[in-house]
Amino acid sequence: MKKSLSIFILLLLSLPFTCNSQITKKGKPLSELQQQFIDLRFGMFIHYNIPTYVNQDWPDPDTSPSVFNPTKLDCNQWAKAAKSAGMTYGCLTTKHHSGFCIWDTKTTDYNVMNSPLKKDVVKEYAESFRANGLKVMLYYSILDTHHKLRPGYIEKKHIDMIKAQLTELLTRYGEISALIIDGWDAPWSRISYDDVPFEEIYTLVKTLQPNCLLMDLNAAKYPKEALYYTDIKSYEQGAGQKISKETNKLPALSCLPINSSWFWKTTFPTDPVKNPNELVSNNLIPFNQVFCNFILNVAPNRDGLIDDNALKALKEMGDLWKKGSAVPKLGPVDAPIISSNIAKHQQTNSSWSNDMDIMDFANDDNFSTSWVSNKEVKNPWFEISFDKDKAFNMITIAQGEASIKKYRVEYFENGTWKPLQTVTNPEKIKTLRFDRIWAGKVRISIDEFTAPPTLAEVGVYNERR
Repeated sequence: MKKSLSIFILLLLSLPFTCNSQITKKGKPLSELQQQFIDLRFGMFIHYNIPTYVNQDWPDPDTSPSVFNPTKLDCNQWAKAAKSAGMTYGCLTTKHHSGFCIWDTKTTDYNVMNSPLKKDVVKEYAESFRANGLKVMLYYSILDTHHKLRPGYIEKKHIDMIKAQLTELLTRYGEISALIIDGWDAPWSRISYDDVPFEEIYTLVKTLQPNCLLMDLNAAKYPKEALYYTDIKSYEQGAGQKISKETNKLPALSCLPINSSWFWKTTFPTDPVKNPNELVSNNLIPFNQVFCNFILNVAPNRDGLIDDNALKALKEMGDLWKKGSAVPKLGPVDAPIISSNIAKHQQTNSSWSNDMDIMDFANDDNFSTSWVSNKEVKNPWFEISFDKDKAFNMITIAQGEASIKKYRVEYFENGTWKPLQTVTNPEKIKTLRFDRIWAGKVRISIDEFTAPPTLAEVGVYNERR
């Protein structure tokens, strides 16, 4: 990282934020923003970046900026295509996993201003979509292989770069309704929320734009019953993530490309796109009725234009789709979990458990494994021990199979177990928030259950308030 970048970052993060956009200083309640996102119903994902020019979604991270050379770039065409389908917003890939920035950034030379185009694509996109009455959202990848922001290599300079880039994106382009994050704490990226501290990034985003939703595309890891590290639950259909049309109660988005992959390929102009009628009847309409916004990816080609077959399909979707009945209103939703889990991989103990499902499976940062009480145990218990007293104000208890009817949560302070909360008929994932306490241990004593209790993950947090 160059010395000039470090100086730029220090100045950027220390000075008051100024921009030529109208940004609301006081944010709306999160529940209101979540409902507004659901009410938007349908949007256009736009995967357009250096992968467009190499025929692969994951290009060589050292691909030269010289390949990024659209000769007919027209973001207004994108916006009009979105409107023809009945869409209400767009979301553009400002930086994908290979680290190329398609805005005029001062954080790296690996950006569009050093390509033949020499234009700020994010600026043109934001202005075109806003001029057409569409909301503006942005996509940003934490994983960045060009800048070696990947597992095992992350340093403070990388976190400073992320903060500086997000500051640019959220202070230069007017109101951003949502920021969709990718490549963070996913099984394939392996960059944890400790490597790049989620709570710091989340707080920065909300400070810069209080009404901007932050969504992390992390559904591959986290269960569908709670908002772990995201304001909106995400489902990537191509990765096998399916929202339940019967049981979903959380604000959600479901994403799918209209083509066979996310970025444009040389075969796209002649390959069939997905059937417009099926996209409307099997995705858009039913998703909207279960608190889910549908975002359909349309990939611009190397000229910077959407292909004719995709344009035709979008118009057909607009002709087929009538908004019809109102979008349902969300019920109460717990605030998202945004803090680091201080219980992860800490020492554990429990009553007798099955040999293959012992206690450390309940804090191994893996929701597919569980501690399972032996069926002979009448009063099961599970506890986590810290190396010293820790401050915390939130606990999450995620059951593997929902069989527990009553449990007591206790904490160990100055040699004494003290009661925290008793929970009856808990949800599969229960979040407990309380005034901050200090303790060396946390224990769950299970009093009533219908089958041997299982705990997939027990989390302990000291969240900012």
